[in-house]
Amino acid sequence: MRMIFENLLALLDRGEDAVLVTVVLAQGSTPRGAGSQLLAGREGLMAGTIGGGPGEAQALAFAAELLREGRSTVRRLELRHGGELDSVCGGEQTVLFQRIPRDNGSWRSVAQEVLKRLEAHRSGWLALEAGADPALLEAGPAGPVWDGERLTFPLPVGERVVIFGGGHCALALIPVLRSVGFRVAVFDDRPEFACKERFPEAEAVVCRAYTDIAGGLELTAEDYAVVMTSGHSHDFEVEEQLLRRPLRYVGVMGSRTKTAYVNGRLREAGISEEATRRVHTPIGTAIKAVTPEEIAVSITGELIYERALRREAAGKAGHSCPSHL
Repeated sequence: MRMIFENLLALLDRGEDAVLVTVVLAQGSTPRGAGSQLLAGREGLMAGTIGGGPGEAQALAFAAELLREGRSTVRRLELRHGGELDSVCGGEQTVLFQRIPRDNGSWRSVAQEVLKRLEAHRSGWLALEAGADPALLEAGPAGPVWDGERLTFPLPVGERVVIFGGGHCALALIPVLRSVGFRVAVFDDRPEFACKERFPEAEAVVCRAYTDIAGGLELTAEDYAVVMTSGHSHDFEVEEQLLRRPLRYVGVMGSRTKTAYVNGRLREAGISEEATRRVHTPIGTAIKAVTPEEIAVSITGELIYERALRREAAGKAGHSCPSHL
C-alpha cells in the first residue's frame, strides 16, 4: 500500500489522473484476496498487484478505458476455464475501479494521511466506493468487508516480531521477515549484539537484562515473540515472562532436550502446562534447516502461516463499526 499511495501522490503532483484497482471480493481459487490493490496511470501499471496473469492484464486494460472515459465502476473477473479469461484458477474476483482526478483534494489528503499512519504504524481503516471520495476511519472491521457498494478494510500497519537474542540467526532472520511485511524489534542483554548498527532494519533494538523485558520494551497481545537467546537459562528467563501474558505467538529455537529442561523449570516457576503447550518449539516449519539463512526461511514460513490463520479468522469474525475522522 505504501508504494501505491506514494505513486498516487507522484501522479497527482505531475497533473495526471490515476485509477486505483481494488479487489473487494474473492470467491473460489484466486491469486489475491480482498484488499489487494494496484495503481494504474496513463503509462499502465504503476505499483501493486491483484495477482498477475490474465485477470490483472484485463484489469489494466479496463483501467485504461476508464481513464479515457473519466468514470469509476465495479466489475467481476471470472478466473474459470472456458470463461472470459479462460483461466484454470476456478474462482472470481469482484474488483472496484476508481478513477482519481488529478485535482481531487480529498484523494490527496487521504493518501498523505495513509502514508503518515503507515510510517508511524498507526491503525486506521480505508473505505472505498465507486464514484465517491475515499474515507479514512478510526474504527472498522478486523478484515476487509464489502457490503455490495463499499469496501472497508484496515491499513496494513504490519505485525511486529520481537526477537530475543541478537546472534547470527537473528541477523539472517530480520531481512526475510521485513521482506514479507513484518516489523521487527530485537532484545539482547549484550551491548555488542544489541545496537542499531548491527540491526539497521529493526524498528527497535533494546539492550537490557533478560530478566526485565517490561523495563525495556512494551509487549502487546498482537506481538509475535521469537526466542533464540545464547543459552537455556536466558530462554527460561524470557519464556517465564512471555507466558504470563497474552501474545499472538511464542516460538523458541532449540533442541527437544533443551525444551524439556526449560519446560521443567517453567513448571517449577508456576507456569501452567496449558501455557507451555502454546509455545512453538522447535520453532519453524520442518524443512531440515541447518544454516542461519535456512533457519530464517523456516521461521518466516511458520510466522506467515500463523499470520494468515489469524487474518482469516479475523475476516470471518469481523464486524463493521466505522466512524469518520
